[in-house]
Amino acid sequence: MLAINLYCKIPFGRLHKENPDIIRLAGLLGRTPSALSWKLVNFASLDPSLEARGIKGAKNTSKLDKIVWEEFYNNWNSLAFESEMILYKRNQQDVSGKEYSLKEGKEKERIIKTRVNQSFFRSTLLASYNNRCCITGISNTEFLIASHIVPWSVDDKNRLNPRNGILVNALHDKAFEYGYITITTDYKVLVCKELLLSKESANDKYFKDIHNQDLILPSRFLPDSEFLKYHNQERFKQ
Repeated sequence: MLAINLYCKIPFGRLHKENPDIIRLAGLLGRTPSALSWKLVNFASLDPSLEARGIKGAKNTSKLDKIVWEEFYNNWNSLAFESEMILYKRNQQDVSGKEYSLKEGKEKERIIKTRVNQSFFRSTLLASYNNRCCITGISNTEFLIASHIVPWSVDDKNRLNPRNGILVNALHDKAFEYGYITITTDYKVLVCKELLLSKESANDKYFKDIHNQDLILPSRFLPDSEFLKYHNQERFKQ
């Protein structure tokens, strides 16, 4: 569980034994960094988004690897949070934090779970997109938003599914959220007619120039075509 949690949160090109994150987790697990890095490569061999790009991982995956992958991949909401809780306990950290000291009961539990889940979702997208905006390529992470394709409020089963997300700068995140731009199933950015016909000069730079532009694709967890279809049909202003 902790290995697949880490697999989601580090870039594909850094699944090696010298990675400080792998060394740190290996120490918590009582394993060698080499053994843990091979486990991550095993998971890579099961990742359909890598397979679609012709990238192959290790060939000797175990039955347990496949079971854990399938359970995690088909139940993001529960297992992402569960793995984060295991990690907090292994690190002997208090997930509740001082900022929630005045909250009690289910309200406190709900807020903590939301915070943990959002952090996991963001970390996964940052790793998948190599800390770069999928539209502009901006790499300052303070400007980047882990944006849902199908909104959090609409599909509670895919809130933590990284294939229901894109990493995008704050301006285009808002434009995407309100349907002024969308992404096609062949990963092109489309801008609505309202902005394309606008006479405001700022729109030329920030919107007209990105119309029909290819999306900067993630190294894994490609946006799911069904989620993109939903956004095209239900959110985009055309």
